[in-house]
Amino acid sequence: MIANPILRGFHPDPSIIRVGEDYYIATSTFEWWPGVRLHHSKDLEHWELIEYPLDRISQLDLRGVGPSQGIWAPCLTYDHGTFYLVYTIVRSFYCNMYDTENFLVTATDIHGPWSEPVALSNFGFDPSLFHDTDGRKYMVSMVTDHRVPKKYAGRIILQEYDPVAQRMIGEAKDIYTASDIFLEGPHIFKKDGLYYLFCADTGTGEAHGQSILRSKNLWGPYEMKQDPPARRERGEAYSIMTSRHFPEILLQKSGHADLVESPDGEWYMVHLCGRKSGRKNPPDAPRFAGADRYMLGRETAIQQVIWKDDGWPYLYAAATKEVTSVPQTYVAAPVAATQGTAPGAALQRDDFDSAALDLDYQSLRIPMGDTYCSLRARPGWLRMYGRSGLSSLFSQSLIARRMTSYRMEAETLLSFAPTSFKQMAGLILLYDTENYLYLHVSFDEDLGRCLQLLKYENKVVTYLTEPLTLPEGDVVLHVAMRDGDAQFSYRVCAAPQGGELPLTLIGPRIDASFLSDEACLQGWFSGAMIGLCAQDLTGAGIYADFDYFEVKDV
Repeated sequence: MIANPILRGFHPDPSIIRVGEDYYIATSTFEWWPGVRLHHSKDLEHWELIEYPLDRISQLDLRGVGPSQGIWAPCLTYDHGTFYLVYTIVRSFYCNMYDTENFLVTATDIHGPWSEPVALSNFGFDPSLFHDTDGRKYMVSMVTDHRVPKKYAGRIILQEYDPVAQRMIGEAKDIYTASDIFLEGPHIFKKDGLYYLFCADTGTGEAHGQSILRSKNLWGPYEMKQDPPARRERGEAYSIMTSRHFPEILLQKSGHADLVESPDGEWYMVHLCGRKSGRKNPPDAPRFAGADRYMLGRETAIQQVIWKDDGWPYLYAAATKEVTSVPQTYVAAPVAATQGTAPGAALQRDDFDSAALDLDYQSLRIPMGDTYCSLRARPGWLRMYGRSGLSSLFSQSLIARRMTSYRMEAETLLSFAPTSFKQMAGLILLYDTENYLYLHVSFDEDLGRCLQLLKYENKVVTYLTEPLTLPEGDVVLHVAMRDGDAQFSYRVCAAPQGGELPLTLIGPRIDASFLSDEACLQGWFSGAMIGLCAQDLTGAGIYADFDYFEVKDV
């Protein structure tokens, strides 16, 4: 059995393909760089992170994009020896008129190199490429509408793409419009002569779901499957999968799905989901009052699918051998899955002995070139050069990894000698540039080198400790997460003879669940990250050295 989620922590909007015996999943990365996470598997259970397709500034420049903007809903497809990846770069979202720029890159090898981007039409976000059996290609996407009121609650548009001319051709036409049911994340499939329009419905929160429509003609009209095996209440979408009526199950927010067929004709669906933190927004919260908080963001899960004689797909629960619309925590693996394909263990402790940063790290909006960090300046250490402050949308020195469990620990050893209070470096737990917890070494005119713990919640600054004078020596910085609470601690490495000093707690036990989709006032599409960073607001570019970085589930 496959245990869900299969991609833990911040891996939303999954798109899946199979090429031979190899499966690949692409997921959204928003303001994090490089763009689009790709994972590979042979058995749909064990997944390994591979090279990012958008890894050059000429392909992707995210400077200036706000929290939870940037790369949305990539769609990965394959046709006649070429991989195709379409995606949206959202540059304006929390406003009346969205800026949603759609692009396509291609490669003959999934590991790259990937091409320079080709601009597509920008009617909306969530583009998907469909390769018809006659060789023609089409892009389908949802349509944004800035008018008040909107003409339609939901709208899906289709237009042909010419791969030789590398441009959209012909007229863009509506293939779905509705006054009540909102659809997004569209994919088109062709099976047994019918075209299927597979769409996410009802937002991306706890009411999320997945709907399916079909037509004898690519351009429609499409009929929606309206007989789910679970209940549907008035005004809801006809979801073939949703967790909206089952708050007790593990996989909440389930929707935004994609389909794949195994070599033996078995069908599976990958979809986004969320695991609750156990904490809620206060009843007077300015947004999502009283809502559950999801620190890990939206993750990727998998479900088994069967096609019945009526020509519709259904979720299948292997435990009860029944069709269902409720996402399952455990799913039967493919019967003939390739054995012995589990990848190596995921990165836990990084001693920075490699020539390049591990693929698991991402930075905010820009690559960490030699002016931001170096693995060569001090072998066995990561050197980070202080740049802009933590609210910058342009030039931060910061790398981070996903938080994948509500019970985890992270630790680093820092060598840093600041001479100004404007110089800082340390260990950060963050959701975005407006929400983080930061244990950092800095300087005080009266105390000298010191340690402080900073909380930044929706742009409100709170210092949780007074500056603590540090003696000479490197400093270990540590955080332990326990079910939404964070406890920071430290240790100075200049230990007396006879052994290592124990960790010393610093600051209170903190409710860190504000680092979640629902609690952040601007961004709410990514997830909590744990990272290392350095700032120098004097402009001198002072450096900080990190000996190791360990992140592990407990």
